[in-house]
Amino acid sequence: MNEKSCSFQTEEELRDVQVDSVSAAYSPPSDKDSSALLAFRGIPISELKSHSTLQALTTEANGWAPGVMSTEVLRAQEEWEAVDSIQLETGSQTSSNQAQLISFSEALKHFQTVDLSSFKKRIQPTIRRTGLAALRHCLFGPPKLHQGLREERDLVLTIAQCDLDSQDPVHGRVLQTIYKKLTGSRFDCALHGDHWEDLGFQGANPATDLRGAGFLALLHLLYLVMDSKTLLMAQEIFRLSRHHIQQFPFCLMSVNITRIVIQALREECLSRECNRQQKVIPVVNSFYAATFLHLAHVWKMQQKTISDSGFVLKDLEVLAKKSPRQLLKTLEIYLARVSKGQCSFLGAQKHYGVQAPNCKELTFTGVCDLPPCVSEGTWLN
Repeated sequence: MNEKSCSFQTEEELRDVQVDSVSAAYSPPSDKDSSALLAFRGIPISELKSHSTLQALTTEANGWAPGVMSTEVLRAQEEWEAVDSIQLETGSQTSSNQAQLISFSEALKHFQTVDLSSFKKRIQPTIRRTGLAALRHCLFGPPKLHQGLREERDLVLTIAQCDLDSQDPVHGRVLQTIYKKLTGSRFDCALHGDHWEDLGFQGANPATDLRGAGFLALLHLLYLVMDSKTLLMAQEIFRLSRHHIQQFPFCLMSVNITRIVIQALREECLSRECNRQQKVIPVVNSFYAATFLHLAHVWKMQQKTISDSGFVLKDLEVLAKKSPRQLLKTLEIYLARVSKGQCSFLGAQKHYGVQAPNCKELTFTGVCDLPPCVSEGTWLN
């Protein structure tokens, strides 16, 4: 009995000693240790392996040195070494390789600084009138544009003579910006491809649809999507263009509106407003947006379809030349309502599950496609 008690006491003491040693080994960290741990929390994971303190700890702890490494350990070490390269590669792909968005002012500055003399020779700033037409215009027509504004007007008409050059970085950025803003994509797209048909061009190359409007058509689209006041309007019209019944090619329709703006400018229909504001380009941009807004409103409220496009554009041309101030005032009211969070003139667009058809399937009639007996305007070639 005494031997058993002695043995039991010895075993109990042994367990106590073991518990004390375990407790000592896993004692709570001191304030100094806690501060060190907190310091490590702010270090990115890719830099931990190169941290000097951790290297010293892993090398000296218990005097352990690895012998022959297993394949699992080697694979884990290779993955750890690849952490830096993975983070650097993904970071560079999302930032440096993607084209930066370009603002309207930056794109305009590009055209103001490059040599456009060869394109300027092609423009006809005003419509040539003779006989009674010239007399009627002189007596009852709009005022002439102030002399100090004519250079700015000529720049607008000169840009309309410029073609899209896919080799020009600025031209490419304009296309990429329009695509990203309308689709919501964060990634670049090819400058040629079927994806441009989804935006309302007739083919895979947007340059083929700019007849009569040139690069000014793309600048107008850029203005529409990059101006915070008109971006919502652009998105609304784009959604309307993809309606399963009332669909129309968005970008091609925009090009036709730019043609109307060019003709109104050449016929001096915008001179009074330009003289009042002492500016040409801002008036031209606003007039383009106002005309596009009116077309979208008529298209939606009167249940127009693609077969009505030519006649809708012709009526729009007549209204735009006759009452430019009325269109501009409507745009001001629309933007004021949108800024207050009120319902727009287009109304809420119902979402339809049916995807809009490809532009190749649509028969679109633009202002340049109308027969001479219907279209009386003189258009730039």
